[in-house]
Amino acid sequence: MAIDIKAEAAALRTMYDNDPRKDTFNTLVYGGSGTGKTSLIRTCRYPVLIHSFDPGGTKVLRDEIAAGDIISDTRFEHEDPTKPSVYRDWVAEVKRLERMDFFSNIGTFVLDSMTTWAQATMNEVLRIAGRAGAQPQQNDWFPQMIRIENAIRDIISFPCDVLMLGHDDVTKDEATGKLHVGLLITGKLSRRVPLLFDEYYCSMTKETSKGIEYQLLTRATGTYQARSRIGKGGELETYEKPDLKGIMRKAGYNTEDKPKI
Repeated sequence: MAIDIKAEAAALRTMYDNDPRKDTFNTLVYGGSGTGKTSLIRTCRYPVLIHSFDPGGTKVLRDEIAAGDIISDTRFEHEDPTKPSVYRDWVAEVKRLERMDFFSNIGTFVLDSMTTWAQATMNEVLRIAGRAGAQPQQNDWFPQMIRIENAIRDIISFPCDVLMLGHDDVTKDEATGKLHVGLLITGKLSRRVPLLFDEYYCSMTKETSKGIEYQLLTRATGTYQARSRIGKGGELETYEKPDLKGIMRKAGYNTEDKPKI
């Protein structure tokens, strides 16, 4: 019996050691427009592959794209809701890249943004229901949420770092009158989706005497939602510089770029 237990423990340790995802860094960052979310991509491990759903969202990264450090797939930025195809095209592309083992050769995969990607997901739900371009009904939200959650589980299993960007949503507690700021996404996914990620940060700006200062909130405050698994030992400050490699170094993660492709 003791031999069997030791053998099982050894097998589990070997499985963990051989898992290419154990050292990857997956992060969900949300925030308002102009808080530096897209610019944060410059601080990821290169090369970076972006699946861009925000029209014109990668223009701020033109120099890095020209240098070959960032690969931007912008085919998902535009869609006619009455004839939707973006979500299906995206699913097919992800499956194609997975078959090629493409994600093993990049430093970071980025989806920008979760908000517009979720809209493309709803467009597909409405297409299947025969109501493309119509207003979503109550029974459309559940299939959208299932698709979103399942897709995110697949994405964070990629053998590379993952960064997903989203917009912020402000809600008011009717009992206390307090404002709460978190991820803009459908229904209960605003609570469930952040739990899938190791890191959940809020991108913020602060006005100082030297100008606008950009920050990442790594711990929840009374108003803003945020959380860190790697920073629980005190490695991270409540407000960190918007530098993902810097945060990774603090936590002992590998920050070495992979070769250009």
